[in-house]
Amino acid sequence: MKTILMSLTLSRIIAGPLVLVLAIYSEMLYLALLTFILASITDYLDGRIARKYKLESNLGEILDPIADKILLLFSLLAIIVLSDNQFVYLMTGAILAREFWVSAIREYHLVSNSSIRRLKVTFSAKIKTTIQFIAISFYLFGFASGLSIIIFLSDFLLFIAMLLTIKTGIDYTNSVYKGN
Repeated sequence: MKTILMSLTLSRIIAGPLVLVLAIYSEMLYLALLTFILASITDYLDGRIARKYKLESNLGEILDPIADKILLLFSLLAIIVLSDNQFVYLMTGAILAREFWVSAIREYHLVSNSSIRRLKVTFSAKIKTTIQFIAISFYLFGFASGLSIIIFLSDFLLFIAMLLTIKTGIDYTNSVYKGN
């Protein structure tokens, strides 16, 4: 079962660059969308299976967010290239900056506070990831179908995701600052 969980995590790591290649270099946007959606589902399955069968591990706790960030990074890079929209650039920059910041905070927390519990993923961070993944899915669908209204809706969803991303970044920062 642990092999299945690791495979799900690794599939997201592979899917990230694949989404970029399919969307930008191959112009197979529907296939990029399908790849992204399947990879997003593995994020949910990975956590659910690990909790249900009590297979949570230190390695999984470290690799799972990294896999999510790789999928997010490459998918957002594809969106940036496809959209050529400065507002999208700004939102993506804010989202990626938070992701790197929180990774640094987690690392700092582990190194400096080994006696304190690990920083757990919060419910609001899970919602943030879900909205990010929905926004990216909408973008890929919008670009594939050529529907401007879907791309406009995607811009709105990415804006909401950016706000949640910033909020959860502040929450993590405060959590470490207060010693939780």
